Amino acid sequence: MPALIPVIALSFVAGFVDTVGFIALFGLFTAHVTGNFVLIGSGIAGSPTGLIAKLLALPVFIAVVAAVAVAVRRAESAGRDLARPVLIIEIVLLVAFMLAGLFGEPFGNADTLPAVLTGLAGVAAMAVQNAGGRLTHPGTPTTVMTGNVTQAVIDSVDLLRAGPKANAARTRNLAAAVVGFAVGALLGAIGYSVVSYLSLAVPVIVLVYLVLATRPKP
Repeated sequence: MPALIPVIALSFVAGFVDTVGFIALFGLFTAHVTGNFVLIGSGIAGSPTGLIAKLLALPVFIAVVAAVAVAVRRAESAGRDLARPVLIIEIVLLVAFMLAGLFGEPFGNADTLPAVLTGLAGVAAMAVQNAGGRLTHPGTPTTVMTGNVTQAVIDSVDLLRAGPKANAARTRNLAAAVVGFAVGALLGAIGYSVVSYLSLAVPVIVLVYLVLATRPKP
């Protein structure tokens, strides 16, 4: 499988899920969890709706990343690769996010237990992708794009100044991630407006494709 495909696919998934979570769950970021701090501040200054899920997002994110890290490090010690199992766990959590939303909507109050648990399922899924990106297939970040855009601009300047000596491959990967995320965000907004939480079947299908495409050859 070409190296760019996982980068584009995972970035697409993150953009899609982050947008659905933001629209459906009163401004909750599921992938860019630190962005919730700004929303917590604005909520305290104005209307505090949805603060519970935003307050819980970071500790849940940290707990899931820690759990994935422990599992991956133990597997490495035993000589096993958890890249595909990590993707499968993300699929399970995304399906849980989708089903919780479908059965719980409409959420009239962002701070009810069903709404909070639905949002945290999405946060957990993106935490798995964040951890997997660092541990099982390190390379271009696929969940938070600010750093990618910054590095892509720097690399582009270096390419213009130094030509082939600059890191063209990294620039290409970063650009692919940003485009994948942007397309995912756009389609996530459209998908949610049309079929609500059922639109999350799209990123689930993308992840299933990655699992199947990366299975060992017999």
